Amino acid sequence: MTSLDFTIIMPETLLAAYALLALLAGAYFGKDRIAGTLLWTTVAAFLVLAFYIGVGRVTEGAAFFGMFVADGFARFCKILILTAAAAVLAMSADYMQRRNALRFEYPVLIALSVLGMMVMVSAADLLTLYLGLELQSLALYVVAAMRRESSKSSEAGLKYFVLGSLSSGLLLYGASLIYGFAGTTSFSGIIDVVQGGTLPVGLLFGMVFVIVGLAFKVSAVPFHMWTPDVYEGSPTPVTAFFATAPKVAAMALLARVLTDAFGRVPGDWGQIIAVLALLSMFLGSIAGIGQTNIKRLMAYSSIAHMGFALMGLAAGTAVGVQAMLLYMAIYAVMNVGVFAWILSLERDGQPVTDLAALNQFARAEPVKAMAVLILFFSLAGVPPMLGFFAKLGVLNAAVDAGMGWLAVAGVIASVIGAFYYLRIVYYMYFGAETDPVGSRMGPVSYTMLIASAVAVLLGAITMFGVDRAAERAAESLMIVDAHPAGGAVATATQPID
Repeated sequence: MTSLDFTIIMPETLLAAYALLALLAGAYFGKDRIAGTLLWTTVAAFLVLAFYIGVGRVTEGAAFFGMFVADGFARFCKILILTAAAAVLAMSADYMQRRNALRFEYPVLIALSVLGMMVMVSAADLLTLYLGLELQSLALYVVAAMRRESSKSSEAGLKYFVLGSLSSGLLLYGASLIYGFAGTTSFSGIIDVVQGGTLPVGLLFGMVFVIVGLAFKVSAVPFHMWTPDVYEGSPTPVTAFFATAPKVAAMALLARVLTDAFGRVPGDWGQIIAVLALLSMFLGSIAGIGQTNIKRLMAYSSIAHMGFALMGLAAGTAVGVQAMLLYMAIYAVMNVGVFAWILSLERDGQPVTDLAALNQFARAEPVKAMAVLILFFSLAGVPPMLGFFAKLGVLNAAVDAGMGWLAVAGVIASVIGAFYYLRIVYYMYFGAETDPVGSRMGPVSYTMLIASAVAVLLGAITMFGVDRAAERAAESLMIVDAHPAGGAVATATQPID
């Protein structure tokens, strides 16, 4: 490893060192005594690291013989991942401390999973891809089953582990096919094999298996079966984490693989991604209607929203990638606010997730109810909330790429899915009077809820610079071939040749 390699991977090195030191601290000082301190230290570490990356202190370039790349796309995704993880950790502290459920392993495992996500978005080789993916997944398998006294949590962890292992096997099989036909695992080497714009059959099958393996991670239909059970069974703070940072990392990794390794044949993978998007949007929108548990409802909401994000990626253009990145950023903000509210719901000291318990919630908590109304309207894509513009961006990208049929399907799915978001609002304001549910919220969670609601309102006026950052990130990614052999650059409205 050269000094330049070390400089490029500095953020990952710092986070890895922090996670190891946190483990040693827990063993030396005693797990129970430092759990709370360690959680807040991890939040601070995430935010400091995000600031360090954001101010451009990280050297851009390729490391480890091109296996790891630091560019504008990776920077944008890492900042989003670190910020979302910090927000979820901060708002889960009060919830876990009230229930005596805070263990020192929780922030350490979250830090290790975030380290895996940072490696994922910088992967430029199939081996680096798998390394980051497994580092993230192994940590998340444990946190899903962290509540050992709950059979549902154990079931969630087991289901996530079994199906996650299956997806990893499929991805490895695809990687072996790609290596067999391309003779390399490097993305730049793979794209050289398809430089003529044609994809050999073996590479095509390998690409399909890799897409299937990553589709599990983003919970795209028909590889979504783990999502509702894992969301419901996991501790609610863990569910909030599942709904934010890992989704961003998996979607970014999918975009990285498809554009860096197969960017010259967008017609081949664009059709697959378009079908996944179509199925995800409709299943997530329709299946969520029958849910009575809000965590399961948010699982189907996640499936539907991943379908919309995949629509932008299916376009195969820089503007499509930009729309996808912006969609994921807005989606993370909305989910942080919604889960800050879900974490506060309780009755007689016990968490409540039943939708019927929300009846007349607005009468007791008018400010919180209004913030939640704004967030659910935004998730439904109601103008002028920010969620509307997120959906408009991916719809425009699909239309520009000649996928008008997918855009029309997206509008129909959005209308269907709006039903279950508006139903929650109806319960809060007009539901039948029952035993009211309480909302116990610490200052951090309350700030997250209000700030998220304000952001999706003001975002209609200003995107806070996120749209320009997403545009620069997309342009950085869509350079198909930057080495001396030559290459092509995707324009904002033209698919890659």
